[in-house]
Amino acid sequence: MFITFCGADREVTGSCHLFEAKGKKILIDCGMFQGSDFNAGKNFDPFPFNPNELDAVLITHAHLDHVGRLPKLVKEGYHKKIYMTKATVELSELIWHDAYQIMEYAHRKFQNPILYETTDIASTAELCQGISYHEEIDLGNGIKATFKDAGHIFGSVFVEIRVDDKLVVFSGDIGNINEPIVKDTEAISPGVDLLVCESTYGDRLHESIKQRQEMILELFVEAYKKGGTLMIPAFSLERTQELLYDLNHLSEVEKTLPPMPIFLDSPLAIDATKVYEKYPEYYDAEATKLHKIGDDFLQFQQLRMTYTKEQSKEINNIRGPKVIIAGAGMMNGGRILHHALRYLSDPRSTLLIIGYQAEGTLGRRLYEGAKHVKVFAEEVAVNCSVKAVGALSAHGDQNKLVSWIKSSGGKLPKTIYFVHGEPHAVTELAHKVRDIFGVETLIPEFGEKVEI
Repeated sequence: MFITFCGADREVTGSCHLFEAKGKKILIDCGMFQGSDFNAGKNFDPFPFNPNELDAVLITHAHLDHVGRLPKLVKEGYHKKIYMTKATVELSELIWHDAYQIMEYAHRKFQNPILYETTDIASTAELCQGISYHEEIDLGNGIKATFKDAGHIFGSVFVEIRVDDKLVVFSGDIGNINEPIVKDTEAISPGVDLLVCESTYGDRLHESIKQRQEMILELFVEAYKKGGTLMIPAFSLERTQELLYDLNHLSEVEKTLPPMPIFLDSPLAIDATKVYEKYPEYYDAEATKLHKIGDDFLQFQQLRMTYTKEQSKEINNIRGPKVIIAGAGMMNGGRILHHALRYLSDPRSTLLIIGYQAEGTLGRRLYEGAKHVKVFAEEVAVNCSVKAVGALSAHGDQNKLVSWIKSSGGKLPKTIYFVHGEPHAVTELAHKVRDIFGVETLIPEFGEKVEI
């Protein structure tokens, strides 16, 4: 058995791993590289394998850095099944069309190349097969795969693959503790021979849930008093819905949310929210309770949905204070850029970062304190406040990842390869786990092939 690391190696984007056993070639995730121009350019590189020779693809969740190159894979010859949860099937198709629209815009505006066409999206969707949690997937030659709930985003999984007496686990992305809406991360089955584990926040700890809610309320009150615009670049899947869940609680239960309009300015997030409504079996206990009494926990009086471009432009006519939630979450595209161009230079306004910002993105530059940035090739002075709330991240922090690794009933994985983390995060987590548990921890290079 072999694993070849084909993406998200010493970086956070482009997740892709090739598993080979008993003559079968199985791909786990096929994500898009995001961030700098160099990183984005890697999406057009040839795959380090022949797509036509793959026997199956397993997808952990619908974020772009895990599904973004699937239409390219199909375009270049892959023609067999793509397994994912039912919600991930629907969310992935939304993600592909959204990415295509962004690429098509960049092509018209700046002559940037396009990775795939809408026909490739349609072909990819036809290959997708929705799988339930714990349903056994027969991959042939005695190879069985099972999806378990990762607690990361709606429909997310980690993958357990059994080959005879061997068990190999791919974490995908592991969720934060006590995330609203989605269920908690499940335990790993005992007796894992090799674990491929993410390390996005392997070098830091998040604020508590209570601190998160207090910080959100404090920031909203501050924005209301300042009279400016609170901009929140949010990933359309999970980050937006969890934020709406918290705001719904502050508005309808605590009744402490300041009386200002809150605009959800993201067609993708609005469409994704409809998928959430279709699969209440994925809800955690608290969300299930609200659902059963008819409480739409993603809707409240102050929330306004701006789906069309015309509705989005009308936000400009609303004087502050106001809140704008818009994609893209890393500010590397989407409607948030139009709002950033307008409000970054306003000292009364605030930019609130609530998710991971990849190196090379506008969101990362602002998070690191840039005083001047370019938006649509226009130089903009950053006079607004820039704040961040780590507890709103969908990724578990160092403590969560360590506790998940030891969740397998006392039988720790024999070997752990850490991926999906920047050099400092992946190294610190690997050393921490090695020192605590005494297991072998390794950090692969891109293209490295290892034998199990």
